[in-house]
Amino acid sequence: MKLLYIGAGFVGACSAAVMADSGHETLVYDIDAAKIKLLGSGDRDTIQSCLAEDGLGDIIVRNHERLTFTADYNVVRHFLDSAEAVFMCLPTPEKSGAEGETDLTYYFAAAEKLGEELIHRDNGRQGTYVVIINKSTVPIKLIDETEEILKKKGVQNFGVVSNPEFLVEGKAIEGTVRPSRIVIGAWKEQDFAVMRRIYQRFYSAPNVKYIEVNPFEAAAGKLLANYVLFNRLATTYDVIGRVSERFPKIDFESLRQVLVTDERIGKWGFYDSVYAGGSCFIKDAASLAHQLEEAGANAALVRSTLAANRFQRDNFLSRAAKEAGFDWRGKTVAILGVAFKRDTNDVRNSPALDLTKHLVDAGVKEIRVYDPAAVPMFKWVFNPEKDARFGIINYHETEERALLTSEVCIILTDWPQFRSLGEKIIKVCKPPYLVMDGRRMISHQYKELAAAGYAIIAVGSQTLKR
Repeated sequence: MKLLYIGAGFVGACSAAVMADSGHETLVYDIDAAKIKLLGSGDRDTIQSCLAEDGLGDIIVRNHERLTFTADYNVVRHFLDSAEAVFMCLPTPEKSGAEGETDLTYYFAAAEKLGEELIHRDNGRQGTYVVIINKSTVPIKLIDETEEILKKKGVQNFGVVSNPEFLVEGKAIEGTVRPSRIVIGAWKEQDFAVMRRIYQRFYSAPNVKYIEVNPFEAAAGKLLANYVLFNRLATTYDVIGRVSERFPKIDFESLRQVLVTDERIGKWGFYDSVYAGGSCFIKDAASLAHQLEEAGANAALVRSTLAANRFQRDNFLSRAAKEAGFDWRGKTVAILGVAFKRDTNDVRNSPALDLTKHLVDAGVKEIRVYDPAAVPMFKWVFNPEKDARFGIINYHETEERALLTSEVCIILTDWPQFRSLGEKIIKVCKPPYLVMDGRRMISHQYKELAAAGYAIIAVGSQTLKR
C-alpha cells in the first residue's frame, strides 16, 4: 500500500519506518527541512542524533527503498494521487495560557492543506478511496471536525479513522514492531477493512490484541490510558514517597517490594522520581480534565494528579533550604541529566527545565550540565541569545567534568550509568557537599555518602547527614 505520513516526530518517524519494514511504500513529510535532511541522510548515527530512538536508524537505513522523507509539498502532491492512507502525526501541545485546551494550530493547518490537495486526485475525479488517520493525540470529538474540514474543501470518497499510538519514548521502535495492542476507531466497515490491510502484519498475529471500536472510544481510550499511568506515578510520588520521607526507618525500596508482590497492584510505575515529564502524560491529563469539565463533569481527581506532580518537583528543590539550610545564591551547581527520562534526547517537560530556570532566578554562580544525549535540545531552550542570564550554563563531556568545582549536584535523569555516581562524587567533590537525587539512582550508596560527610536529599528518603 502507499502510505503518507504528515509529521516526522517521534510518532511519525517510528511508525513510518515500521510500515516500510512491513512492505508498504511510505512517504514522510514535515515542514522542518533540517529534520528531514537528518532522517533522510541514510546514515544510522545521523538519524539517531535527530531522534534518539533505539533501532530507528537501522530500520530506516534498511528500508530506504520503500521509505522517503521530504519537506517538499510538491512530492506530497504527486504521491497523494495514488495514496491509500494518510497518517496525521502533528504536534498537539497544550494551548499557551489555557491549561488543558489543546492547541490544534498545526493539525488544522495540515488538514486544510491536505483537503486542498485531495480534491485533485485522479484529475479531480477523486476515484481513489483514501483514509485519513489521526495518529496524534487529539480531543475526543476531533474526528468530526476533521471530516467537516475535508468536506468543506470538496473532498469526496474518503474516511476518517482514529488510530492512537501507545508508544514509550526510548522504546518506540520496539513498541511499534511488537505492540501489545493496536486500536482502530472507525464508523464504517470500509475503513476497518483498509486498516486491516495496513496492519496485516499484526492483525493476524497471536500476541497482538487488535481492537476495533468507534473513533470516540479510540481517542478517549488513549487519553484515559495515559491518565491511569500518570496517576500511578503521582500516587507513588505523593503518597508512597511521602510516607518514606516523613516516617523514620522506612526504606522506599522495601515498601516497593511489599506492594509489587501483590498481583492485583502490579509492578509498573512504582519508582520515586522528581517529576513525570515528557510530551504526553501532563498534556493528556490536562486535556482530559478540560474535556470533562467542558462536558459538565467533575475532574477533581485528574486535576489533583496534575497538582501532585507539580508539588513533587517544587517540594524536591525547596528541601535544600528547609532541610539542609542550603542557600543557592552564588553557588556552583552540577545538573546530571536533562532528558525527561533515560534512552531519549527529549527534554519536553523535563524537570531540568523548570529547575534550571529556578536556579537562574535564585542567583546561582554557575550551572554545569551533563547528559549523554539531550544537551543539544537543552541548549536550544537555554540559548544565551534569548536570555543573557543563561550564559552561566556550561556543558561538559562527562559526569566528572560537570562535578568539578560544584558545591551541589542534582540528579534528574535515570540514565543507567548514573548508578555509579557515588564513587565519582567521592572522588571529585569533597564534603561539605550536597547531593540531591531526584531519581534514587544512588540509593545503595546513601549511607556510605552520609557517613563520609555528604548531605543527601533524595525523593523517597529523609534527609541524611553525618
